[in-house]
Amino acid sequence: MSIEEISVKNEKELEDIVAKETESIEKGLTIIGNQIPINAHTRLDVLCHDENGQLVIFKLSTNEDDMMLFEGLKALNHLDTTKHMLKFYYQNFKISDKEPPRLILLAPTFSKNLLTITKHISGIRIDLYEWEYLKFGDNKALRIKPISLSKVTEEKLKSTRKERKVKPPVKAEKQQAQEVTMEPPEPKPISPIQPKEEEKEERPKKKSLLRF
Repeated sequence: MSIEEISVKNEKELEDIVAKETESIEKGLTIIGNQIPINAHTRLDVLCHDENGQLVIFKLSTNEDDMMLFEGLKALNHLDTTKHMLKFYYQNFKISDKEPPRLILLAPTFSKNLLTITKHISGIRIDLYEWEYLKFGDNKALRIKPISLSKVTEEKLKSTRKERKVKPPVKAEKQQAQEVTMEPPEPKPISPIQPKEEEKEERPKKKSLLRF
């Protein structure tokens, strides 16, 4: 079966794809919405929160674009000052306003200049992923490749991989025990019953009354 790369026309189409496949990017993300305005000049491409309630901004691009980093940082700054309002407005979501929001950049490629700048930014959790949209048979899927990850994300990925490798031995032992008990016992050879010899009763000898 051949794999074909599908071109994505614009960022709106990419937003719809990302909204459907957030689990392939990071486990535990919950979509809050897309194109969310936080002021007159700034809209969030896709807004999520992770399993801890921390807000996550997705900045998307269909081509290599250094400006997406600066636009993402500007959106982070605006969101950090209004996160308590978002928590009140989106009460159906488990949003935490204790930690600052974090940023995820998705693009087909990143320039060396952008990667260098990202590595020198401290105090902000930023993860970079390259993406491809692929078709194989009747199926379509977003292929994600991590390019530059924060330490927190790297540790989370390592722990997830370790969990996948660990096998639960207790369950295996229980299953093996069940299989053993379900097997019928092996038939034992039946030995022919031998009749018992009747014990002869010893009778006392009669004394003769005749004397010679």
